[in-house]
Parts: sequence; C-alpha cells; structure tokens
Amino acid sequence: MILLQTMICYLREKNILSRADIEVLRERVEARMEDARAEKAVRAEASGSADLPCDAAIARAAAREMRELDEYCGKRYGGKHRRRVN
Repeated sequence: MILLQTMICYLREKNILSRADIEVLRERVEARMEDARAEKAVRAEASGSADLPCDAAIARAAAREMRELDEYCGKRYGGKHRRRVN
C-alpha cells in the first residue's frame, strides 16, 4: 500500500495525474466497496451463510486510504476538482 501511495503522489507531483484523476480512483474504490457489500448480502441470502468477513473490512480500509490520499494530494499539490455535471 505504501508503494502505491508513493507512486500516486509522485505521479501527481509530476502532473501526470490530476486531482480529478485521484478523485476518480477514490470513487472507483468506494464503488467496489459497495459492490462487495451488496454481493456479500446476496450470497448470504442464497446460501444461508456469509462469506469471509475480511472482504468488507479490506474494501473499507482501501476506501479510507484512498480518501486520505485524495485529501493529502489536494492539500499538498492543489489542483482543480473534477467538474460535476448535474
């Protein structure tokens, strides 16, 4: 995880990744967390038992790390947020 964080910060520093790119990555991680949570609930209903409890915990930890990295890069390197179209 430290290697990934370092690479993302380095790419942001060199302007290869924008702040908007990091926001998109964060949103993808959070979406996968929600997908894992929904999939686990469906499996539990179908089989009558839950899957390994670590799946959701790992997804939550990854989402939290991406939010923290997004905040850090925003403070350190600045940049514009992604434009949201309503």
